[in-house]
Amino acid sequence: MAELHFFTGTMDSGKSTLALQTNHNHAARGRVGRIFTTHDRAGEAQLSSRLGLTHEALEVNPEFDFWRYVVTALTQGGRVDYLICDEAQFYTRDQIDQLAKIVDELQIDVFAFGILTDFRTQLFEGSLRLIELADRVNVLQVEALCWCGKRATHNARTEDGIMVTEGEVIVVGDVEDRSGPPAEVAYEVLCRQHHRRRLTAARAKAVSLAPEPLPFG
Repeated sequence: MAELHFFTGTMDSGKSTLALQTNHNHAARGRVGRIFTTHDRAGEAQLSSRLGLTHEALEVNPEFDFWRYVVTALTQGGRVDYLICDEAQFYTRDQIDQLAKIVDELQIDVFAFGILTDFRTQLFEGSLRLIELADRVNVLQVEALCWCGKRATHNARTEDGIMVTEGEVIVVGDVEDRSGPPAEVAYEVLCRQHHRRRLTAARAKAVSLAPEPLPFG
């Protein structure tokens, strides 16, 4: 039986890497799939991992209809065994419903990947609907870490190095590169305590609360 899978974790926890690996594993067994994404850091119609891996993908805009796309592909003689759906948090509620319908009525596996909450700590529309409908919700075991070394649970947005909690929900950026100057818009994963206190790594360093070295190596 086909299933709707939802793989979730904070930023920097390897979701896109797992999406690419999942596609590779199924394709290696002769299965034929389609890859979808939206607002990827590498640009339109690209699924990219921070490890440097990329793959062409179909770009999902708010008007995209998954059901119509798959039915059209099948009626034209195409083969579709599974769908890889990255950045699924940005999909609309209707689009998640379409994915569930594809699983139930066409018996096609769907593997969705995305983060749960935005920089305001509120559930994304797509992620909320996936939690409601998915056959399996899988929390990634690769834990992203806050600057303090604790498990990161929240996604913070910074603008010119300052953490913000208001603004447009969808603004493309990447995890902050702390070796250079602050990016105009960037993201950083934090534990709940430091997200609540708006204490990013840069601000902690500025107020002489620099993190202890992580116990690695």
